[in-house]
Amino acid sequence: MPNLKHSKYLIVFALALFVMGCSSSSKKELKPQALEKINAEVQLKREWSTSVGVGQGKLWNTLSPVIVDDRLYVADIKGRVTALDRFTGKAFWTRKLKVAVSGAVGADADRVLLATLEGEVIALDAASGEDLWRSNVNSEVLAAPASNGDVVVVQTQDDRLIALEASNGQQRWIYESSPAVLTLRGTGAPVLTDYVAYAGLSTAKVIAIDTQRGLPIWEQRIAVPTGRTELERMVDIDGGLLLSAGTLYVASYQGQLAGLDAQTGQVLWQREASSYVGVDQGFGNAYISLADGRIEGVDERSATAMWSNDALLRRQLSGPAVFSSYIAVGDIEGYLHLLSQVDGRFVARTKIDGKGVRVQPLVEGGWLYVYGNGGKLVALTIK
Repeated sequence: MPNLKHSKYLIVFALALFVMGCSSSSKKELKPQALEKINAEVQLKREWSTSVGVGQGKLWNTLSPVIVDDRLYVADIKGRVTALDRFTGKAFWTRKLKVAVSGAVGADADRVLLATLEGEVIALDAASGEDLWRSNVNSEVLAAPASNGDVVVVQTQDDRLIALEASNGQQRWIYESSPAVLTLRGTGAPVLTDYVAYAGLSTAKVIAIDTQRGLPIWEQRIAVPTGRTELERMVDIDGGLLLSAGTLYVASYQGQLAGLDAQTGQVLWQREASSYVGVDQGFGNAYISLADGRIEGVDERSATAMWSNDALLRRQLSGPAVFSSYIAVGDIEGYLHLLSQVDGRFVARTKIDGKGVRVQPLVEGGWLYVYGNGGKLVALTIK
């Protein structure tokens, strides 16, 4: 029997991409913009590459790798989970869980965390890959579980936050929220500190929750639905949140890019934007991949665009990642593009995976890790 809720989200996301990709009925406008030749100013060196099973699969999954203590953990849609040395790509262990993974991967110093289409949260021992515990949250989880070592928090597709004891998976608390009528397929992963869990909801609200008791600390709406149809009124926060130096960065689909005070939820600055992927920041600027394929660098002090690059229209970009003095972003055809933070010009380009790159690249200690839709995982440095 088909999963009707699952199908609904797929249909809505397809419709959303249609809206993003066209401004008239012309079929030509739906195609990704052709890439123009660039003059490479930076040389990317492939330190290592490996294959991670079947990768993201056929659904709109965003199974992101994670790094803890120089170990990189990564999973594919069929439940193949691997721990790698981030410098060499050598595998420490691999588990074949044979489950349909939808939320991956989260980790802390002791455990690796993932979630399934059936609503099961699984904790593996970080050192060996052996099962520690499994807990059912009774709803699909599409983003990686988050952990601060004391509590594991997952966000379900129906906008609930559920906290589990990190030691045994028992439920600590649950936060209920009514989701929007229609949503894009996906949620962002919660962001945890020692005492606070932050999450973005399908209603364009950002919430801060006390991790000990599950009580709301504050909530802030960053966009108001507009339009006559439910499709036009979607304002999901799907790309996740970024917490840096006391500021919480967030972007919504058909809404706003904003910086919030992490303690109070007060809006520090905001700018009209539409994005379903993550945000990054550096040098006092925020960087965003917009839903139509433009990339912008935004000055946080004035909330104005310093530059905008429209050479990747309709290429269904990943979230941007700040890498050295550059910004890395993947696209639907599997290219990784490197742009200057100063003016947004292209400085390098390389092909990663023929099936595309939708996961936001991962940066750690001067290394860039890119996980393609087809399972290709590549580690890069700048020569």
